Amino acid sequence: MTIAAGEKVPAGKFKIATSDGLADLTTAQLFDGKRVLFFAVPGAFTPTCDARHLPGYVELADQIRAKGIDAIACMSVNDVFVMKAWGKSAAVGDKVLMLADGNGEYASALGLGLDASGFGMGQRSQRFAMVVKNGVVEQLHVEQGGEFKVSAADCLLARL
Repeated sequence: MTIAAGEKVPAGKFKIATSDGLADLTTAQLFDGKRVLFFAVPGAFTPTCDARHLPGYVELADQIRAKGIDAIACMSVNDVFVMKAWGKSAAVGDKVLMLADGNGEYASALGLGLDASGFGMGQRSQRFAMVVKNGVVEQLHVEQGGEFKVSAADCLLARL
């Protein structure tokens, strides 16, 4: 079942790259006591994700934070090394947290998994964005297959 606005996000954890090496980041660490813009992409370095989705959040990060967002986080069903390389390539700096959901467990827990095996990509995440306040979903915007509209940074900025 897909998570909905008003529901508490499930517990889980991600892998992240830090200046001290690799680490786990729990959903409690990410969401508790904060308002977070959390978005997911089907894959790092894939065309729309790399050319438009992540860059939009990097570009608009300061404006998004000015609307009361404490953190912006990007999740993908990729390993932590790929997410680290993608963040470096996209020059995210400290504007966007790059979260690895390597086995797709969190995407599945949200009910937002995607079977992309027909494209040779295995299990992935649907493209979506949500605003989470203290662990509860305020807004959820899930893209229809192949679209890039409702989860774009400018669209979320307008809804904050």
